[in-house]
Amino acid sequence: MEQTTGLKIVFYVWASLLLLTVSEVFLAYRSLSLEAMFILLMGLSIIKAALIIAYFMHLRYEQRSLALTLIPALGFVLIMMIAIFPDSFRLSHMRVLLQ
Repeated sequence: MEQTTGLKIVFYVWASLLLLTVSEVFLAYRSLSLEAMFILLMGLSIIKAALIIAYFMHLRYEQRSLALTLIPALGFVLIMMIAIFPDSFRLSHMRVLLQ
């Protein structure tokens, strides 16, 4: 009985990932503002990543201490990306000026 329950969960997660991917492709062809598109696609991607990490990488069944170790590291990486990302626009703008 436990085997079929596990397969059901995997199927539901797989179907959810498929639905999220289809919605991302659908949104890519909509004429939304750049900010709205970015927020929607990043939000859906974060949800997909969380599902993959939790179920297919089996982290949902790990000890809580592992999650408490990984979440601050993820937060640090995101903060560093936010801090460094604006600099990429400056470098891109400088390339255009130099050409």
